[in-house]
Amino acid sequence: MERCPPAAAPWPSGEPDGAALLSCGGMPSVPVQRIRRRREIMRVIRKPRYPEINQLTTKLIVGVIAIAIASVTGWVSTLERPLASISESYFAGDWSRNIFVGFLFAISAFLLSYNGQTRAHMVLSRVAALAGLGVAMFPCKCGGREEIIPYVHYACAAVMFSVLAYFCIAFYRHARSKPHRQAHWRARLYLACFWAMVAAMAVLLVNGIWGDDLGIEARLPRIVFYGEAVALSAFGVCWLVASRVLPGLTRPEERHRLLAEDPPGADDRGGETPRS
Repeated sequence: MERCPPAAAPWPSGEPDGAALLSCGGMPSVPVQRIRRRREIMRVIRKPRYPEINQLTTKLIVGVIAIAIASVTGWVSTLERPLASISESYFAGDWSRNIFVGFLFAISAFLLSYNGQTRAHMVLSRVAALAGLGVAMFPCKCGGREEIIPYVHYACAAVMFSVLAYFCIAFYRHARSKPHRQAHWRARLYLACFWAMVAAMAVLLVNGIWGDDLGIEARLPRIVFYGEAVALSAFGVCWLVASRVLPGLTRPEERHRLLAEDPPGADDRGGETPRS
């Protein structure tokens, strides 16, 4: 404990703590009270384990955006009819276009930052990111409007969805290798997301090749929108589960916490991504 200094004299080590002031018959000053409150806050918000981008947080953000993009763009669309395709939001007013392009740019940016734990996953995440940028920057042939460069939009969409479906399987395999039941529950969800994406892509492919001959869009005018929505939602659910924030699907020791230090079991450098 520091000895009490004479009146109006500075303390030897700067600002005293509350205990030192009380022992001298004083009350903690406002700066000391602020320091105390700051320390209490810092007990909750810990220093991050790793100084770089937390890839579990990346998965959380990507998952939420992917789940939300279909409903949000449809909600803010200014067209007099429902969107026939999520990509049609590019021509459905400023809000719809900006959200569509902005969300795709955000997903691409986070995919560029995602390395996983293997070289293949790092390369594939960058391929998906570039494909996502292609989807955003080259509008589709929607609503009677011509494409800037033919087939670029659809090719980029096919590449992006294919890579993201692969990640569902990668997460599934790693989760299956773990012994606890929560990991096996996650594995089932990853596999369900994979098959949902495959089914959605198959529907979109059939409609793209034989849709006119079979009259698919005449009977189901929003089939493209629903196919894209299912694929994006499945991708979003997969990455949301892999972010380790859902209590029922993660054990306490592996759960990711946004404002606190993760426990040792929460591997924010790869999540469900296998090491080999």
